[in-house]
Amino acid sequence: MRRIAVTGASGLIGSALVRSLTADGHHVVRLVRRTPRTEDEVRWDPEGGRADAAGLAGCHAVVNLAGAGVGDRRWTDAYKRRVRDSRVNGTAALARAVAALDDGDRPRVLVNGSAIGYYGETGDRVVDEDAPPGTGFLPELCVEWEAAADPARQAGVRTVFTRTGLVVSRHGGAWGRLFPLFRAGLGGRLGDGRQYWSFVALHDEVAAIRHLIDTDGLSGPFNLTAPNPLTNREITAAMGRVLHRPTPFAVPAPVLRSVLGEMAGDVLGSARVVPKRLLESGFRFAFPDIEGAIRAAL
Repeated sequence: MRRIAVTGASGLIGSALVRSLTADGHHVVRLVRRTPRTEDEVRWDPEGGRADAAGLAGCHAVVNLAGAGVGDRRWTDAYKRRVRDSRVNGTAALARAVAALDDGDRPRVLVNGSAIGYYGETGDRVVDEDAPPGTGFLPELCVEWEAAADPARQAGVRTVFTRTGLVVSRHGGAWGRLFPLFRAGLGGRLGDGRQYWSFVALHDEVAAIRHLIDTDGLSGPFNLTAPNPLTNREITAAMGRVLHRPTPFAVPAPVLRSVLGEMAGDVLGSARVVPKRLLESGFRFAFPDIEGAIRAAL
């Protein structure tokens, strides 16, 4: 049994990870913004850049999944600051707290969230972890987000970045919004549908995080995406087949831009990302294809 601290424990990925860890007998410590109510909770203030280092002492790993939802609201300047501060300031706070601990109390590994937004627009080009960052809000955010973990790395803590794709789940994220539309027969492609979507089943996302925690020697960025990204048009067709619903509709790009503003660029953008380092590390996907991932979500 290991003691593992998790931020974002109530989110889509965090709650699934906590369930998986506790089912195997591990002791999960949740970082919370309010006053802790139990010994399993540790206080932190991600936007303010503060974390209780003493509460992390003796943890085998810290998994940082906290951050304001990128797709939850229109990207106003104020909301972009919130998205940035919740990730960058929170990561910096954890990294400093981990680095401040004595060697014997310091966690062995920090698994820090990131996103395939790091690569920006890739078109039809296949990219892996060796690719440089793109340009724009999300790539710049991811670069800063990952750099904020540097104090932990410099202190000798094995530091891993999970560049996560679109998580296939009916409980949240982009797919949480898609499932009701497709079930109602209102699903369809976005824009021309030629943009690549790099997806990952929630089951595989959690399994990959645990693989990165447990496998000594792994550090740096890992793309958490299924091996074969597909176009939005192909994914739309797969949703229709699995749910036995027609997919006749399409949302034109100008409409998306008028509704979503700057965020439409991320929805219409193409990211053909593959998990080169994850596969090389020996990880095997339970749901490498889109239909399997959709059925697992159901």
